[in-house]
Amino acid sequence: MDIPERKDLRGANLQGADLIEAKLQGANLQGANLKGANLEEAKLQGANLIGTNLEGANLRGANLKGANLKGADLIGTNLEGANLQRAKLEKANFRGANLQEADLRGADIFYADLTEANLQGTNLIDANIEKATLQLARLHLAKLYLANLQGANLQGADLYGADLQGANLQGANLYGADLQEAKLEGANLQGAKLGGAKLERAYLIETNLEGANLQGAKLGGAKLERAKLERAYLIEANLEGAKLEGANLEGAKLKRAKLERAKLERAYLIEANLEGAYLIEANFQGANLEGANLKWTYLIGANFKEANLKGANLEGANLEGANLEGAHHLSLDQLSKVKTLLNAKLDNEFLITLKKKYPALFKVSD
Repeated sequence: MDIPERKDLRGANLQGADLIEAKLQGANLQGANLKGANLEEAKLQGANLIGTNLEGANLRGANLKGANLKGADLIGTNLEGANLQRAKLEKANFRGANLQEADLRGADIFYADLTEANLQGTNLIDANIEKATLQLARLHLAKLYLANLQGANLQGADLYGADLQGANLQGANLYGADLQEAKLEGANLQGAKLGGAKLERAYLIETNLEGANLQGAKLGGAKLERAKLERAYLIEANLEGAKLEGANLEGAKLKRAKLERAKLERAYLIEANLEGAYLIEANFQGANLEGANLKWTYLIGANFKEANLKGANLEGANLEGANLEGAHHLSLDQLSKVKTLLNAKLDNEFLITLKKKYPALFKVSD
């Protein structure tokens, strides 16, 4: 349908209208009723759609580049493959909408409602999605590079394999979200809520997770090299086989966390609380554990070569088969309080004295 450019259609009732490939560039459709209308492949660049009702409309492949859809109703709307580059979508309602493979680069989507929306493969690079609601949204393989998601609600969202490199997720709610294999290198997740989130094999290299809540999160095999995890809440989190070389975990809470075979070489664990954690075969070579709480930990086969254990609490720790040779600032008093040193590797100065004073530490327990 060919509609004259700049056509004034404010408040028009176009419910169910057939507007396939309509030329509506720059048209004023503010407050119009386009519920259920067919606007497939329509040209709506720069159009005014403020407060427009587009519920259930078909906008598949439509061009909405630079259009203004502030406060528009797009519940259940089909926007698959649509061009929404730099569109103004503030407070728009996209609940249950289909935005698969749509182009939203640089779009303003703050405070928008995208609950249960389909955003699989959608391009959201550099988009402003601050404080938007994306609960249970499908963002599988979505492109969110450098996107602003500060304070956004992504609870239960599917972000499997999504590209979030350099994205701002400060204070975002990602509770129970699926971030398996997601790319989060250099992203800002400071203070984010990630309790119970799935982050297996996720790329979190140099990511800022300072003060983030990761209680019960699944981080098995995740890449967290040089990540900032100061004061992070990782109680009962699963970090089996995670790569944490050079990561900063100062003051982090890791009680009962699972870190079997985790790579913690040169990691900073100053004052970290690891009480009751499972650290079997974990590698702490060159790590700084000054003042760390390792009470009742399972450190079977762990490697502490050249690690700093100054003031670390080792009470009740199971160090069977652990390598403590060359560990720095380790004292006889610390080692006398462990559960066992059976088959542990120790510098001779400790080994001779401990076997003489505390022979039970080297015997198989009943």
